This record gives sequence, structure tokens and C-alpha cells, in this order.
Amino acid sequence: MELNWSTFLLEIVNFLVLVWILKIFLYRPVLETLARRQAGIDQTLTDAQSIRNEAEALKVQYESRLSQWSAEREAGRENLRREIAEERERLLAILQAELERDKEKARVLEEKLRADCLRKYQETCLEQGVRFVAKLLSDLSSPELETRLFDLALAQMENLPEDRINAIRLACEEAPEEANVLTAYPLDGVRRQNLAAKLGVLVGMPVSCRFDQEADLLAGLRVTLGPWVFHANLRDELKAFAEPPHEPG
Repeated sequence: MELNWSTFLLEIVNFLVLVWILKIFLYRPVLETLARRQAGIDQTLTDAQSIRNEAEALKVQYESRLSQWSAEREAGRENLRREIAEERERLLAILQAELERDKEKARVLEEKLRADCLRKYQETCLEQGVRFVAKLLSDLSSPELETRLFDLALAQMENLPEDRINAIRLACEEAPEEANVLTAYPLDGVRRQNLAAKLGVLVGMPVSCRFDQEADLLAGLRVTLGPWVFHANLRDELKAFAEPPHEPG
């Protein structure tokens, strides 16, 4: 079998042309396709790595945020507990203040009730005492007792302080000069003259007197001269004694 060199050379040329054609039309596109696919894969891997990095960053951020949220939640709970404690203390203080006010009101009410009871008891005792004293003074009243009260009244007129005398004179300046004298028993002429003279000295002008009797005085006298009234009798003294003391306003 002879080797045909021309045929061999043509086969080689055909092969080289085929290789060139394959290189130009097949291998290069395949390489470009593979390159594009590799680039795509590399881009995908890069994107995946970027996404992974972002995911890691988000994870770290989430964990940090979660830790921060836990700290904020604990701080919020602590603030809430503190606010609840403060509110409870405030409400307890208000309740304590209200209890103290109620206690004070109850104490004041109790004292008022006690004072009312005591006042009623005192008024009852005073009323009974007045009745007893009135009965006793009614039994003891006599012309002799009235004489002693009359002399005592003249002595009191003589010993009135100067400012009191000036006030009486000032009050009687425009008053009638007649004095109304009430006694439980009739006065004799001497005592009437002495009383009129004493009143004239007291007011600094002559004074005429009108004498009347009033048995309710029990003993003693009552002198009315203008706006000035002088008491020296058992009934007025007993009435003053029977009046309950005024409470301070």
C-alpha cells in the first residue's frame, strides 16, 4: 500500500482548516460562553458573598438591637416598677392625709359633742342651782337685806373709777334729768334723799328721782338714768349668774 502524500497533505490541510473553523466558530463562542458563565458564576458568588456579608451584618445588627431592646425593656420595667412604687407612695400619702383629716374631724366632732354634753350638763346644773339660789334668796329677802344692799350700792357709786364717771356724765348729757329707781321694798325719805344727792354728784347736775316698787327684785335696787343702768339687786345678780358663759368666737 503506497502512501499518497498529496492526499495526506490535503487531509492535514483539511484538518487544520477544520481546526481553524472550529476555533473561530465553535471553540471561541464556547470559550466566550464559558467565560460569560464563569463571570456570571463569579458575579453570583460575589453577590452571594455580599448578601452573606449583609446577612452577617444584619445578624450582628439584629443581635445588637435585640440586646438593646432587652436592655430597654429591662429599663422600662424598672421605670415602670419605680413609677408604680412612687404612685403607690403618693396614693398612700393621700390616703394617710385623708385618714388624718377624718381622724381630726372625728376628734373635733367628739370634742364638740363632749363640749355640748358638758354645756348641757352645766346648764342643767346651773338651772338647778339658780332655782335653788332663787328659792333661798326669796326666803332670805327682807327689808334689812335691802338696806344692806342699798348701802353697798351707795358705796359702789362713791368708788366708781374716774373714767367710768366721765363716761356716765357724757352719756347723760342729753338724757332726761329724772332717774327711775326700782326697789323691792319701799325706801324711807332719808335714803331717797341720799340716793338723789349721790346721783347728782355722780352726773354733775341735780337729779330728780321717781321711786317705784318691784317685788321681783327680791331685795336691792335698780337705777335707770338716761342710758345708764345701775344694778344692785338680787334678781339682776341672779340673772347674770344664770347666763351661760359666752364661748370665744
